[in-house]
Amino acid sequence: MPNNPMVLLSFVNTQLRDTYDSLEDLCKSFDVEEEDILTKLSSIGYEYNEALNKFV
Repeated sequence: MPNNPMVLLSFVNTQLRDTYDSLEDLCKSFDVEEEDILTKLSSIGYEYNEALNKFV
């Protein structure tokens, strides 16, 4: 997982769009804590939208 929040945003949204049906599935696949991604991306003003399956 990228450490830079902007790069992480791009990476995660691309993975969610192309491969995973949910943030939970992505986190399980990469063995990362969902809260870590949520915290890092909220620090740059993004939140996960479950209905859209992306960070907005």
